[in-house]
Amino acid sequence: MAVFSETAERELECDISVRSVEIIMEALQVPGQLSADNVLQTLKLLEVKILNNKMAPAVFQKVTDVIVNYLRIMKPEGQLEDMCTAVLMALGSHSPEMVIIKLWDRLHMHHLPPRSLLVAVGKLSLCQDTAAYVGITWGYILRFLRMAEEENDMLAICHVLYGLVINTQKHLVLDPDNDEIMDLTKEAVSVKAYHTFRVLFNRWSLKSKDKVTEQVLVIIGYLFSLMLPSKLKNEVNRLTRWLMILISTKVTPFYISQCICQLVGALAHSGSGGINLESQLENITGILFNQLSEEVNNSYPHSVKNHSLALKAFHILTTLYSDQVLFLLRKTMESKEPAKMVSALQVFMNVFKEVPQTEKLQKEVMHSVIIVIQDDLKPVQKALLNFIEVLGQHNYLTLPQGNIIINYIIKLSESDPSNEEDIQIMCSKILQMVSLPKLITLVCEPSNVLAFVPLSKTATEMAMKARILGQFPYLSSFHLRPTQFISPQKLLTHLLVFSRKPYREKEFGANSLRLLHALHPITSLHPVIYSDIGQLWMKAIPQMLQILDDHTERNLNQKEWEDRLLWFLTQSLVAINDDSWLEPLVKVVLEKIRYFNNDEEEKGFLYKFFGFTLRTSRNMKLVKIMTSSILQTAHEELQDREGIAVALSIVSKKHLTIVLDQLQVYGAVLTNKNSSSILKLMKEHQQREWGLVCSTIYLSYSKMVLESDGPIFMHLDAILALVLQHYDGCIVEKDKSLKLDYLNALTTLTNTLSSQNVDSQFSFPHKREIVTFMTELIKAEPLNFISSSIRQKAMSIVTDFRKLRPLLEVEERVELFRTCCKSILCLPPTDVLQKEAPSPQEAQAYVDLFKETLQSLQRLMEALIIEMPTRIQNCLELLDTWLNSQKDNERERAMWCAARLLGFTAKMNNFKTDIEFTRLGRLVRLLAIRCRDPVDNICFLSSQAVYNLYCILLQQKQLGRKKEGLWEEENNEIYSANVFYNNTSEIAKAFAEYFTQIQLTNLVLTAMDGLTDSKAKVSLAAAQLMSAVMEERGQDMIKIEEVVEGILERLNMQLEPSTREETLRAMCSLAGSNTHIVVPLLLNRPLPWDRTCLALWKLFGTRRETIINVLQLLIGILEKLHSREKMEMASQPVAVACALCEMLSGSLCQEAIQELYPRLLLAVLCHLYWVIEQNAPQKMVVYIKNGGPNNKSKPFDPTSVALEVVKLVLLAAAYDGVVVYANQHRCWDLLSCPKFYYIGIMELTSTSWLPVSHPSGIVKNCKPDILHRILNLVRNLLNSINERQKILARTFYAQLLWHRSVAETLGQDFVGNLIKWIKDPNLIMKEVGLRGISNLALHPGQSESLKSLVPFLRNFLKNEVRVTVQAVKSLRNIICHGQGEDTKVVFCSISKHLRPLINDERDQVRISATSALGHMLYRVDKFKPGSILRREIYTLLVPLLLSIQDNNTEVVKACGRALTEWTNVIGWSSLTQTFRHTTLSDHIQVLKETCNYLVSTCEKQLLGEFLSQSFGFLRSPQTFLREAAVNFIGLIVKKINMNRIHEDDIKLLQNALQSVRNDPVESIQSLVNITLKDIDNLINTGSISASRISQLSSNFFKISGMKFQRKKKRLFKIIKRERDDDDNQKKKAWNWFQGTLHSLSSRRNGRWRKKKTKSPRKHAQ
Repeated sequence: MAVFSETAERELECDISVRSVEIIMEALQVPGQLSADNVLQTLKLLEVKILNNKMAPAVFQKVTDVIVNYLRIMKPEGQLEDMCTAVLMALGSHSPEMVIIKLWDRLHMHHLPPRSLLVAVGKLSLCQDTAAYVGITWGYILRFLRMAEEENDMLAICHVLYGLVINTQKHLVLDPDNDEIMDLTKEAVSVKAYHTFRVLFNRWSLKSKDKVTEQVLVIIGYLFSLMLPSKLKNEVNRLTRWLMILISTKVTPFYISQCICQLVGALAHSGSGGINLESQLENITGILFNQLSEEVNNSYPHSVKNHSLALKAFHILTTLYSDQVLFLLRKTMESKEPAKMVSALQVFMNVFKEVPQTEKLQKEVMHSVIIVIQDDLKPVQKALLNFIEVLGQHNYLTLPQGNIIINYIIKLSESDPSNEEDIQIMCSKILQMVSLPKLITLVCEPSNVLAFVPLSKTATEMAMKARILGQFPYLSSFHLRPTQFISPQKLLTHLLVFSRKPYREKEFGANSLRLLHALHPITSLHPVIYSDIGQLWMKAIPQMLQILDDHTERNLNQKEWEDRLLWFLTQSLVAINDDSWLEPLVKVVLEKIRYFNNDEEEKGFLYKFFGFTLRTSRNMKLVKIMTSSILQTAHEELQDREGIAVALSIVSKKHLTIVLDQLQVYGAVLTNKNSSSILKLMKEHQQREWGLVCSTIYLSYSKMVLESDGPIFMHLDAILALVLQHYDGCIVEKDKSLKLDYLNALTTLTNTLSSQNVDSQFSFPHKREIVTFMTELIKAEPLNFISSSIRQKAMSIVTDFRKLRPLLEVEERVELFRTCCKSILCLPPTDVLQKEAPSPQEAQAYVDLFKETLQSLQRLMEALIIEMPTRIQNCLELLDTWLNSQKDNERERAMWCAARLLGFTAKMNNFKTDIEFTRLGRLVRLLAIRCRDPVDNICFLSSQAVYNLYCILLQQKQLGRKKEGLWEEENNEIYSANVFYNNTSEIAKAFAEYFTQIQLTNLVLTAMDGLTDSKAKVSLAAAQLMSAVMEERGQDMIKIEEVVEGILERLNMQLEPSTREETLRAMCSLAGSNTHIVVPLLLNRPLPWDRTCLALWKLFGTRRETIINVLQLLIGILEKLHSREKMEMASQPVAVACALCEMLSGSLCQEAIQELYPRLLLAVLCHLYWVIEQNAPQKMVVYIKNGGPNNKSKPFDPTSVALEVVKLVLLAAAYDGVVVYANQHRCWDLLSCPKFYYIGIMELTSTSWLPVSHPSGIVKNCKPDILHRILNLVRNLLNSINERQKILARTFYAQLLWHRSVAETLGQDFVGNLIKWIKDPNLIMKEVGLRGISNLALHPGQSESLKSLVPFLRNFLKNEVRVTVQAVKSLRNIICHGQGEDTKVVFCSISKHLRPLINDERDQVRISATSALGHMLYRVDKFKPGSILRREIYTLLVPLLLSIQDNNTEVVKACGRALTEWTNVIGWSSLTQTFRHTTLSDHIQVLKETCNYLVSTCEKQLLGEFLSQSFGFLRSPQTFLREAAVNFIGLIVKKINMNRIHEDDIKLLQNALQSVRNDPVESIQSLVNITLKDIDNLINTGSISASRISQLSSNFFKISGMKFQRKKKRLFKIIKRERDDDDNQKKKAWNWFQGTLHSLSSRRNGRWRKKKTKSPRKHAQ
């Protein structure tokens, strides 16, 4: 049955055919034919196939019938029952009607349908397309309802009922217009629903807690909506009593609540509840109260739904009977039972909104609530508070009795640990329903001190909510009483200043903020006008309060807190937009600024206060007056000047023009002699005052730029014009100090400008004038001394203008850069400056000033680059004068500038501008020369400059790739400034890739001329330059042929060894990057090659990139040329072989060889086949291998080169063992002969039977991934039109199948390909195909699938020698690696075909067949052969015994092994050791012992069969076999008792020998005569003793009473063996009698012979 199951599963996996379904169905219908597990697995598979496949209706019907019959007969349970349901559901998904109609089976109407069928029909009834079957299905279900008794049957019927009512409700209730698609009308549905309801109640016992009761509750809930309202109303009393009973049985509350909800919902839908419902109202509400009292478990969905359904039922009842329900609710609230009170409060809260709010209701509700409050039961508190919250929403708290409730809430709000936090939260929510004035009053009452904190928080929250809703605090009217409150301005100032130190008096500051936030009296006079500030405070004050809550006086950061208060203040002033309110405030602040000197921080705050006050003002006159006033305040201290600037910057946000005008008016004191107040000062104070005024003005401009969003830039050019005007029209003396004051003041403005992103649309023409002015200031500085920072300040100012437009013209840039460089680079060395200083302190100051000035020059250069990056080359060219200067200090400073300039360019962020170095070579040459400067620091700076230039070019390359959409990985830099230090070759290598193709090629051609220079360093440098360039950019070169010829020409000259080596490396790099040009040029050079060419080829094998590219090209040449069917001897393939021979003979990149190994191996093997077919003369020398210093060179012809390449490929790929194996098995000789080439391939790829450590062929040595790569290659050549490629590919293909990983490759039709080749007329293809079958059979899984080919393979046992041998091996492997019992059947089917091959005249066939037989017998013995197989095995003995007489050692060994296994199978263990050690020297003696054993132990009939079989060999055309057969017969005759043999058998034996008496071979004639004579002698000598024994036997039988038979035994007659017990007893008696007679005869002759007899083995067991 296991076999059947496996067969069925395989058929199902392939397809759901009619036959496969019938097989399964038949098995299911026979009880016990399939085990439960098999049935379960079959049903699972059947379900999947049904869901995923379409079947004919007949098949669907068949499967449905069988499954239902199986359910009726077998009555499965558990998983089997569920699986049957799943199969029926799968069938129903395609054709639900076929499953549903099984319920209508009239033959089984008196029995319930199977539960699985009911469940499946129930689930299918939920589907949209089963509506047409609802009516008839329901009718049958009504019958089954009365029959169901067991719980499982009831549950199954419930499944159907649930599906029916849901489907019906969907079509008739939810969509009444679709009733046409059903098979019954709405009226019929109501009738069936009512009948179902009645049957369920009358027939089923539904008064206990079980699943049936719960399912019935669900079903009848849906039946309510289908029944007629009149019928349903009549059943209300009965339903109520039943539900009350179920309550006592602890049925899951959810089902009861759902049923009640559906009941009242259906009644409400009809328009009225009816008299019965009203009479049962108290009972139903009591049930619902019990349901609500159940604890809600959120993890259990039914618990949550139970609660919601009960509330919904109350809601429906309230709509039907409002007064009655409310009365019951109030009654329950006053019941003193906490659980019911909580439920009543919950229901009341839920339905309260739907109840009309009458005065009577209000009184009754308040009365009930007060009673609950007086009871004050703790479990009821939360529910009561929730209900009070609802009352508050309906204004119940405003009623006269509302104070009782409010007082109760305040009591619960007290800071008492016993009060829960959630209760306090609920109280807070209720208190928010009280009016704010009343709540504030309550907060102030002494009796509520304990509740102050929560009440104040509640009041604060209410005030904020009021502001959000547009309602404003009640204190608004209090502002009309100024005696009680201070003005808003003073109150604001007082509270904020007091809040600056919040912990000064504990929490007074925090309380002040809370009060300000809650009542904000500042703005309540004008609630509409000042709503913005209220919104601001509502957001900002809570944040500040939170900060205070999170900190203490010790850990609060005072500075951060004051900054937050200032921010809050400034935002508040912005929100106040009333000039009449702000005007007195700003005057007070200005007055405080003038006289405030105590706290500097507070003064800074007042400046900001002033600024924001003016900014919010709409009174332009006020702004103008107050701006002028603040400019007139004191500005001696920097803090004052900064304060003024901050104030003006704040004002300028809204009044920019006014502030700029006032600053311009104020700046007139710098240039107007008539009105300037500066000139009124003492002369020694005039310059300082002039500088302070400049500082105030420019600092104000600076702050305004920082604060501005852009409008000020429209006025910036005018400001710059004023800046120039201030200096040009200066009314005081312009000395160095004034210049520095002016530049310092201007720097504050330009520094700010440099940090701003100015829109490019703005243009500032006066920028150029200022730059020109700064240039003139720099020119005016002395070149021999540095004493002031004028240079530094001027350059800094110019640098700060880098972002302003317009850009400087080229001439202006050149003049500026030249002036700055000249002014700084030409200064004396620092040591000279130090010597000229009057003191050491000043000397150090000069050095520091020079460094700062140099840094300013660096920033200026960077600014120029930022302004116009494309002009960097011009800047560098301007440094030429100083880079080539004879003064070390000038060269060093210039190189420092170049390095910094290039370094900054390389590190610029978002570097997107293309910088063209049109004279890149000149620049690199200039910098590279300085790398060998006598001054070491210049060498160091030069290496940095070179490296920075390299980084620039690298960035440009990466940017270009990104623009092209190519991803550029982060560069792992291999260069650094240290690498370039004093190393021109590395510089050339690094920059080679950035040259154009023409520059690159000319560079190489020019460098070649330097290879022959007489100076070794020069020639080596040229070679290194050329090598580096080719390594980096060889693929971009042009004129490759000219380069190659030039290099070869110079390599043939006498070069320095190091130069020659470097040049060869350059050529190797060129070949790697231009393989398609260089390699053909070298291949076309005449053979044999000179040493230069050989050195190049050898070097090609040392570099990975080169060897891969070159090998791919060479392989491609071989593949392309050899793909042609016919081709004469060509030089290029031979040259390729010579190149490979030289490349692979040196030090190799083994990784590269491994990468190309499969393709390379096939290419060279195919080339070898092509070469040997060409039959090239052996004297044709194409390659000379260098023998080394002490050895002679060895010449090679094309064939020997091809063979050498094959060996080198294997050695290069690290397969030395394959080469050793090939040497041992003469593979090279076979591969050298076209006729045996394919055999050589087989040997080369074969596997040794020796242990793993011994050498083996390719297949066993290679890793699986290599074998798969070879498989993919040869697969494409299996049907090549080129015969060489096809033979090579198919041979490899067949041999690869030896490896399991190859044989198990998915998607390969190995067997199909092999069979196609076997059928090919070409014997080579036949042999290759059979070899593949043999290898494929080595794998157990494949062997099983190949058993079906055995009849086909038997046909090749009579073919050509090698084909026959391969066929035998194939059959051997199929049997030896077979796994099933059918292996015996397969062996039996081929044994008769294999038997003649044991005595075949061809030695290879004979050895192969005999050896295979031994292996097969060993395998068959594992499966314990039966009688039929043993009989077949007996027939193999004679051929083996004849063949063992051969003089061929291999034949004898094979026969010995086969006979050893034969004895193991038959059980002749005494002969096992004899055969196991058979050799050519003792094989005849072994035959004699075997014949003696046969005569002494075998039955006569079996012996006769052996003799009869040997008669057939007497007619053999082989002399050896005829002689061996006569010899075998003779040895048997000598041992047998001929007198016991029937005369006819003797005659037959004599006749057989007489047939070969005249044999043409004299030795056979002689042997026959001897054997015949022995027969005659044996017959004559045994007659006397036989007569005596016969007489004795006759007497014995007379005594024993047994009948005596004188009949002699037959040798050649087939005796039917009976198996009855009586016959066996007779046979035993006869054997015993024969033994007794023999003993008596021996005693009578006077001699005992101890005979070791072994009862003959019965082969028919």
